[in-house]
Amino acid sequence: MKKLFIYTILFVMTAASFAQAQNQYRTFAQIFPNIDAETRAAVFSETGYVRSSQRSSGFVILGNNQNSRLDPSVVNIVLNSNPGYLVESIFIIPGRPGSVSLLNIYNALGNIRDLRGRLYDSATRGQPTPLFEEATRINSERNTNSIADPAPASAVPQTETVFIRLKDANFGNTFYRGEMALIQNGLRYTMSNFRSMSYMFVPVIREGKFIAQLYFEPINEGVLVYSIAAADISDFFAQRIHVDSAISKRLAVINSWAADGIKRN
Repeated sequence: MKKLFIYTILFVMTAASFAQAQNQYRTFAQIFPNIDAETRAAVFSETGYVRSSQRSSGFVILGNNQNSRLDPSVVNIVLNSNPGYLVESIFIIPGRPGSVSLLNIYNALGNIRDLRGRLYDSATRGQPTPLFEEATRINSERNTNSIADPAPASAVPQTETVFIRLKDANFGNTFYRGEMALIQNGLRYTMSNFRSMSYMFVPVIREGKFIAQLYFEPINEGVLVYSIAAADISDFFAQRIHVDSAISKRLAVINSWAADGIKRN
């Protein structure tokens, strides 16, 4: 009888702890209320929800919906760059409540070298191709010498800025500023180019005209990964390349890098 009593107490305490852990996190439905069943199914699928839109026909952004409970800065930082093309992505890394912390996410984003060699489906080459042939952290905007990725941190800073060089399969060396900030219930990570991106020495995307915004939040169902990427490209090049596809592929590679790192951490 005494053992039964002890087991009962332990079970109640474990159940209470689990319930408390669940209550610490929002659910997907609380962040995106009134999402239709088809969209929700896409979000929780392996590929996630992805939608492209253009300024000329009007942007369609779930994160900017009046019912969304995302911090407004997640979307507004991108819209303030006045892009011509935009891609929104939402997916869930499934897991138990509390299995992934913001520190896990922060440390995953520190592994810049893991961006190297990630594949995308190249229509021109007809086969999967590494999007970024090289990926490294650099000192600053003026000093582009490579530096090592840091060791795992023991705490998440409130804000941080890093500088990155990626050798793009189409644009050659590209240079980004990565700005991290703790906001609301999660972590916001902004990547924007601080030098023009060129093709055959001709600028295609001017400085600051490509931006990828990622927001990570541990939720009751796992980890929410909300991302939105945008670019402004001249009409001359927009008529010659599939802009939506170019943005989508880069966002997908960045998302896969972040998701794989989070799963490992």
